[in-house]
Amino acid sequence: MVISILNQKGGVGKTTIAVHLATALAQKSKRVLLVDADPQGSALDWSEMRGEENHAFPVIGLAKKTLHKELPALAVDYAFVIVDGPPRVNEVARAAILASDVVLIPIQPSPYDVWAAQEIVDLLSEVNQYKEGIKSAFVINRKIVNTAIGRDVVEALQGYALPVFKSEICQRVAFAESAATGKTVIETDIEGVAAKEILSLAKEVQEFSKHG
Repeated sequence: MVISILNQKGGVGKTTIAVHLATALAQKSKRVLLVDADPQGSALDWSEMRGEENHAFPVIGLAKKTLHKELPALAVDYAFVIVDGPPRVNEVARAAILASDVVLIPIQPSPYDVWAAQEIVDLLSEVNQYKEGIKSAFVINRKIVNTAIGRDVVEALQGYALPVFKSEICQRVAFAESAATGKTVIETDIEGVAAKEILSLAKEVQEFSKHG
C-alpha cells in the first residue's frame, strides 16, 4: 500500500504527517518504508537527527520524476510505503500520484489553502485518466483549537469532490519539540492529545485504504 502526502503548497505539514504516520504504522508491527520525495529533504533530515540505531523503519530519498517506475521494486517487502511529496505540482508530484494507492492532501484551515487545493485536485484528476482507482482525501492539519476558521474549513472543502477525514491534527508545540530530537509525539508522550490525534489519523488511513 503506497500512501503519498501531497500538496503544491509549502508549509502545510506534509513531513510532520508523513513521519508520524510511518511511526504509528510501524508501532503496529507493520513493515514500513518512508520515501522522501521532497527536494528539500526534510524527512531525511529528521531521519539523520534520529540516528540509525533508533529507527523502526528505513527512510530513503527519491525526489525523481521516475519515482513511479523505481518505487515498486523498492516497496515489495513493505506493507506500507509513505511518500513525503514535493511542495509544488511538478513531475515528481505526478510520479508520486502514479505510484500511489492513496493520496492524502494536508490542508491548513485558511481560505488561501482551500483555494490553492485546486491545483493538486486538478493533477489528481489528470493522473486518474492514466491510473484508475487512486483514492484521495483531505486531512485538516495545523488546526487552531476552538476557532471558527478551524470549523469552517470542512464546509469550504465540500466544493471539491473529495472526502475530508474526520481525524484532525491541531497546531501543537509538541510536534516541533519532538521533531527537534528526531522523534514523534507518539514516542515522547503517548498519552498526550497530539499523540491521540496521530493515532486516530493512522487508524482512519488504514480503514480508508481498505474500504475508501
